[in-house]
Amino acid sequence: MLHLENVHVNFNTGSASEVRALRGIDLTVASTEFVTVIGANGAGKSTLFNVIAGTVTPDNGQITLDEQTITHAPEYQRAAHIGRVFQNPTSGTCAGLTISENLALALRRGKRRGLRPAITRADREHFRERLQAMNMGLESRLDTDVAFLSGGQRQALTLLMATLTQPKLLLLDEHTAALDPNAAAQVLELTVRIAREAQLTVIMITHSMQQAVEIGTCVVMMNRGKILFQTSGQERDQLTVEDLIARFRALRSADDELSDRTLLA
Repeated sequence: MLHLENVHVNFNTGSASEVRALRGIDLTVASTEFVTVIGANGAGKSTLFNVIAGTVTPDNGQITLDEQTITHAPEYQRAAHIGRVFQNPTSGTCAGLTISENLALALRRGKRRGLRPAITRADREHFRERLQAMNMGLESRLDTDVAFLSGGQRQALTLLMATLTQPKLLLLDEHTAALDPNAAAQVLELTVRIAREAQLTVIMITHSMQQAVEIGTCVVMMNRGKILFQTSGQERDQLTVEDLIARFRALRSADDELSDRTLLA
């Protein structure tokens, strides 16, 4: 479904501040798989998302989505097939527009726009049904400016917008990290439900080891722009938080030591 082969990304190439953000990433994500990605700050997780979404073009390597090469496809073209939710709840919605207006924009993402009314009666009914299923009381607030929503409500709306047209791939960039615990749990539960019911393919960055072992079908561990560890199936199902933390520390320490020796050689 999604395949990255030998993907490299360098920033400030040739300068003293050069950063090797991704170093030979090989990753395959099957259709309907739910992948959780863990790693310390600077591990390359967000850069990985950026090359998939088209925000960053890799220096080397190839990216395919449903067997179509998208390595150099612009971000706006990929947006028709890739949904993305960021950590900041305000990043995915437009303040000054109502809930229905934001949903209308999401509904027409990647489509040609004619002269017909922007929001039809059928659209509003569709939005109301989808919002009602979220159980957050937003179905009666279609004409409310999103600026007046709580962080949890706004992030839930962003999640709905990102999945409204059932994308081929959904990228979740620590999308519950900025929320209070109750809102985070509610949005996470909604995420799992939407992914399951719509049979979505999902990649989720998280700093929570608990989320990594409890949610999804595959765990990917990154460090210094590389994938150190990937597990799925029975091995992943048997992982505990303690196991994952111990493995993360051991593999990260070994990789850091190897990288340091390489730099000093």
